[in-house]
Amino acid sequence: MSNYKNRQPDEEFHLKYRKKQKLYQKNPATIDGQLEKLRERGCIIEDEAEARATLTTVNYYRLAYYFAVFLENKNKYREGTSFDKVVRIYDFDRRLRNLILDVLEEIEVAMRAYVSNYHALKYGATGYMNAGSFGYNHRHQPFLSKIERMVEANGDSTIVLHHVQKYDGSFPLWAIMELFSFGMLNTFYGDMKPEDKDEIAEKYFDINSRTLDNWLHCMGDLRNHCAHYHRLYANGFDEIPKQPKNLDRPIGNTVFDYILIIKALYCRKNRWNDGFVRQLRRLFYDYQSVIDLEQIGFPENWEEMLIQKA
Repeated sequence: MSNYKNRQPDEEFHLKYRKKQKLYQKNPATIDGQLEKLRERGCIIEDEAEARATLTTVNYYRLAYYFAVFLENKNKYREGTSFDKVVRIYDFDRRLRNLILDVLEEIEVAMRAYVSNYHALKYGATGYMNAGSFGYNHRHQPFLSKIERMVEANGDSTIVLHHVQKYDGSFPLWAIMELFSFGMLNTFYGDMKPEDKDEIAEKYFDINSRTLDNWLHCMGDLRNHCAHYHRLYANGFDEIPKQPKNLDRPIGNTVFDYILIIKALYCRKNRWNDGFVRQLRRLFYDYQSVIDLEQIGFPENWEEMLIQKA
């Protein structure tokens, strides 16, 4: 195996990167300077000590994405914009991301089981090493190279150590798939033979494989959005998911629309209402004084739409 960890970045990239850094001329602002900039733009700061404490632990640049929601123009916030309100929306957003990540993890773990069990039973424990077990759009050598890099990057993990020591580095699909990112899991499913994809999509989700492909791609974007702390509040996504069955309005690209897809993919139907929906209701209650549910696409009857019917 090549030593992936020790590969050096391209020297030309370093030269271009250093050159670009010389073009940036803005000086860093002190917390006093940050507070002054907020006041100049019309932000109400009722408790300066608390604001200072917040800016010490939460980067001003991160909070700026939430202040941007209240901009009337480039240099002026809407009347009544307060530091406390923006920070509370930031906290709401953080908690919402964590709720979403929790259920996405369950969907991801279930998909690993569905795909690895199906593929291994049909093509063998290491059938994934054979290009013939995939569809026509699969690029097998880059796929194997990714697996090699994953093994190297996780060389000290229990999974890798066990299979290197006991099986000379041979990994069954159900083991190697535990190292996959959500993106690589989606790619694996996308590269399977059409008839195999259809069987999984129909058996577990009662949809066709084109819809499942699309939904997994959207969920991958949502997961990356949440995992990298991007703002959900007053924000949308690039892609509109394919229309779910039995949805009596067109699907869109808001947070609520993506949560509707989560509902359709969620594996433990009996836990949805008392788990995710209940926690969401509580979150909205805790922040009702500062949030506008329309900013994340939630209609008035959101709870009725999200509840799993018996």
